[in-house]
Amino acid sequence: MRGDVITFIMAGGKGERLWPLTKDRTKPAVPFGGIYRIIDFTLSNCVNSGLRKVFVLTQYKSASLQRHIRLGWNILSSELGEYIELLPAQQRLGETWYLGTADAIYQNLYTLEMDNPRDVLILAGDHIYKMDYSTLVDFHRQEDADLTVGVVEVDKSKAGHLGVLDVDTHGRVQDFQEKPHAPKTIPGHPDKIYASMGIYVFKHKILDDELAEDARKKDSTHDFGKDIIPQMLKKNLKIAIYNFIDENKNVAKYWRDIGTLDAYYEANMDLVEVDPIFNLYDKNWPIRTYQEQFPPAKTVFAGEEITGRVGLALDSLVSGGCIISGGQVKRSILSPNVRINSYSQVYDSILMEGVNVGRHAKIKRTIIDKDVNIPQGMVIGYDLEEDRKRFFVSESGIVVVAKGTHI
Repeated sequence: MRGDVITFIMAGGKGERLWPLTKDRTKPAVPFGGIYRIIDFTLSNCVNSGLRKVFVLTQYKSASLQRHIRLGWNILSSELGEYIELLPAQQRLGETWYLGTADAIYQNLYTLEMDNPRDVLILAGDHIYKMDYSTLVDFHRQEDADLTVGVVEVDKSKAGHLGVLDVDTHGRVQDFQEKPHAPKTIPGHPDKIYASMGIYVFKHKILDDELAEDARKKDSTHDFGKDIIPQMLKKNLKIAIYNFIDENKNVAKYWRDIGTLDAYYEANMDLVEVDPIFNLYDKNWPIRTYQEQFPPAKTVFAGEEITGRVGLALDSLVSGGCIISGGQVKRSILSPNVRINSYSQVYDSILMEGVNVGRHAKIKRTIIDKDVNIPQGMVIGYDLEEDRKRFFVSESGIVVVAKGTHI
């Protein structure tokens, strides 16, 4: 365990671009890949990296996130100085809730007083990737940097959705650009940019000083990228970058910011490929979560091919408690306790816990949130104009049936 590092995970985001999946929950609590929540990937990275002093900062609709962490992440030993603790917004320093990422940490600096860590690691709780944070901390110390920012190389064309770091040939940060139309590219690589991963390692004293100074500025947005980095650059403090090393061990690096419904859908669909880009089955880097006690998944009706009543799942993830009773599932993700009834078809879709698909229903390119009952004969995803009258449809044509929808 790296006992001289304390980690903050930012888990209070509204995730407005993921609405209606975030109608009743914060973005890090949104289900992903059948059995996981989005925050499980960041938490798993922490535990696998030996960083086991973790505070999870919550604010927006955090009840389901709190329950998930309480039930699934109570795995560390307090007697050994390990913990994963929830920190709800408390208005400790005034009458405002968190005003930005930097302000969220500033309002919780009191938690560092007892341990007095050498370094503080700050993470986003809403990205999908595998990373050994201990190598990042080692790099930060070797560079004797005041701040080290985790970056990933991406195509220049994607800069309009990301924070971009302008870096010199020695790897020192010169500027931060928020969603630029004309981004600074990587030296020697005019088609690539360094995108911020929302990962920061600060020297403890530097973090205290910079956040206190920023808190006094009335015109600040209290954001690490927009405010803290430029503030530090004016003082010529050393800001280094750490180029993402992927523990996924695939040819291409895998890091996904699933900030939109289309990005969320695509990241889920990555998992049902024959050779998935993101590997959930690596025993050396397990992804942990909380799972209720469900019976094994089951398929029934194998002998009625002529009538089409066949329980079948192909190129799909099927979670515990699912019953595929005479229906067909292809290239889809079924969360726990989903039932697919006879003669129904579910293609290229994501069904969350407790969904029931009635007989003869046809579902395609659809996300169905928890506990929704799809009536017999219902057709979704085949006529988007008709779907828009009843459901939400994303830019690329993904239909989303919100939690609590009565059809």
